[in-house]
Amino acid sequence: MATKQPPGRGDGSGQAPPGTLGTVRNAALLLHLLSEGPPYQQLTDLAERSGLSLPTAHRLLRSLVAPGLVEQDPDSQRYSLGPELVRLSERYLARLSVVRTMAPYLVELRNTTKETILAALLMRDSTVYVDRIEGEHVGNIFRESGRIRPALATAAGRLLAARASDAVWTEAVRNGSPDGRVTPADRASWAAAPHLVTVDADDRWEAAVPVTPLGGEAVAAIAATGSLERHSQEAVAELVVPQLARAAAAVSRVISHD
Repeated sequence: MATKQPPGRGDGSGQAPPGTLGTVRNAALLLHLLSEGPPYQQLTDLAERSGLSLPTAHRLLRSLVAPGLVEQDPDSQRYSLGPELVRLSERYLARLSVVRTMAPYLVELRNTTKETILAALLMRDSTVYVDRIEGEHVGNIFRESGRIRPALATAAGRLLAARASDAVWTEAVRNGSPDGRVTPADRASWAAAPHLVTVDADDRWEAAVPVTPLGGEAVAAIAATGSLERHSQEAVAELVVPQLARAAAAVSRVISHD
């Protein structure tokens, strides 16, 4: 069974860069496969999908189990991502100044728009929502992070991927878009757009504005999402987007002086 393998260079080539360890790259590939499939997966399936021999896949998985990066179910003997990844990801996000800077603005935006507010980062070919505050219609303020979607399936991801390097853009396109084929004209339009609004098949909209430090590249996006039953697409552009833009501009100024 063939599977999409994460690139080794970060340039979309799929090849490991010179001077690096193939063992580490293969371990990263297994973690990638575990993140895509069902919660617990068989050794034989992982070996087949990765292209590794059964003994090699087994040794790597056992090595990943030891530090908690992978866990093995004692009954089924199947493998899953391990809890240590959560601690590492939290430490990584805690070091990003843009995430810390955005946090108070998200609460203010939720209180003024009454809609769900999100902080988004582009990681490889995906939009990762590192912070999420549910809208008024959901109830009490509730923060949630860790939702991941293909970059080009989101307004935030389109803004960020279009502004990224050619290699990152190529990965995002490879990961797919719900609207079908993406063209260079789409990229040029999204890269120049000060904001984007998308509407999915369930009539849920997402509006996003990039966070761009002065003289730099877009490092994140602030987004809002809701239902067309509450706000029409025109109302989103008139009422919600300007508030997102003001918050994004404020965050951009702060991190420009950090």
